[in-house]
Amino acid sequence: MSTLAAVAGLRAAETGHAERLTTVRHEHMDARPFVLVPLTLAGEACAPLAALAGTDPDHPVLLTVRQPRDRAERFRFVERLAALLLPYIETCRTAETETYTVGRGKEKEERARFLRAPQLLVPNGEGIAYVRLLGRLTRLRAAEGPHAVDPSVPALGKWLTWFADRAEFPGSCLLQAGTRLLAANWATGQSPSEDSHLASLLAWIDPPPGRDGAEAARETEEDPLRWPPAGPATDPVFDRTLDELISRYDEAGEGRGREAAGRQIDNELYAQMLPTWRLVWCGVDLLRALPPGEHVAERWAYDRRLFSEYAAYLDEDGRPQARRDHAVGAARRLARLEEAGTRYDAERAYDDPLVMAEYELTGEAFTGVVVAREEDRTVPGARPGSTLWRPTITVRGEMPIRLAVGKGVKCPARPGQPGEIIEVHPEGDIHAVVIQLNGGFSKRKPPAPPGTLAEVGETVTYTSVDPKSMPSVLPAEEGTPWTHGGPPQPYEPTDDDAEEIWE
Repeated sequence: MSTLAAVAGLRAAETGHAERLTTVRHEHMDARPFVLVPLTLAGEACAPLAALAGTDPDHPVLLTVRQPRDRAERFRFVERLAALLLPYIETCRTAETETYTVGRGKEKEERARFLRAPQLLVPNGEGIAYVRLLGRLTRLRAAEGPHAVDPSVPALGKWLTWFADRAEFPGSCLLQAGTRLLAANWATGQSPSEDSHLASLLAWIDPPPGRDGAEAARETEEDPLRWPPAGPATDPVFDRTLDELISRYDEAGEGRGREAAGRQIDNELYAQMLPTWRLVWCGVDLLRALPPGEHVAERWAYDRRLFSEYAAYLDEDGRPQARRDHAVGAARRLARLEEAGTRYDAERAYDDPLVMAEYELTGEAFTGVVVAREEDRTVPGARPGSTLWRPTITVRGEMPIRLAVGKGVKCPARPGQPGEIIEVHPEGDIHAVVIQLNGGFSKRKPPAPPGTLAEVGETVTYTSVDPKSMPSVLPAEEGTPWTHGGPPQPYEPTDDDAEEIWE
């Protein structure tokens, strides 16, 4: 937890109301997300019990497994889920496309990506783990042979695995958990583990009229009948009721009695999930009301690009993801995760002064007022007798400047204008820093067009954090040297993969 988040949490505990951690929303919220509220059978990992799913807040689709220990019923559940999610994905694939450019110079290439991409929302982090495990248990199933399943089962498994894989990358919004989205924008007076309780978290953020968040959150935790767990795990008291209903269903035999028992199971499961379904959509409305950050559209465009590439891969190749990464793939994945995390943090700081304040506390950024500007300044160029236009601005701030002379800095308000600290002058509690501006001008000689340089009296922020300065240094997989085993072989599914036990 960051320093400012801890302070906001303490203030929320004092006032009884959630405190904002951001000034803008840093996540893309689609106009038509697919919401999935899953439940699993207690005591068995990823044994599907039920789900509410769909894109219409007022008309969720109920999927149930009346006998969760029956393998055939489990796969019928997956088929019904596939019948909902795969068409939703297909609607995004049939949307119009736009072109974008990759590479530079001779390697520049134009490609097409869809204007839409699917967004899958689950109530909490455990829901993401459910999607990952369900994808693992279905993507390698065979549509032919002794354990054949419907072709939609492995097709859904591939997409679920892809969603879960992207959920690990900071900044990706293809698969998101409601609790994580809300906790990233609001601080409550409870612990981070308590924030994983969706009803309690929303009670802090949006309490009923005349109540404070602390009281409303306490009620949600003390009343599991009105506010059941958000899943996938069920409430222990409900488990006893469910066990009796399943036993009655098994003993009913065939006929009307069995169907009546089955409908009672459906009704009980629906009642357990409906409050969570409504809470997820309530959270969606709260998040949509926040203005998006400047880099949100850029990150969503990258998500759309990855979606377009994976859809094309399934059309051309179609092999499922391997059960385990090979060494080269694991190293590349780790590098991409670290790069994505660093870039996401930097982009959030550029978009949001509250996030940038954390970097000011650590000394990686500073804010001050421009007190002087030397617009006509030049420095010697690389060729004898040549000069370069390098104006300077002097910024005076009330906090110590911890960045050293020679450090490269940028201003979020002018991200295309790199600068360099050339002087730092401590003046008691006030520090002044002289910054040389090294580019980002529309012409090579003064005077600068209005707005190009910061004006005297303007408040500016400069930071050493740069979201554009983190390229990957690892070679492409096909360029893996022999010292590291050479290019890895493509994954080929085996019969053993298709027979993995579902438990």
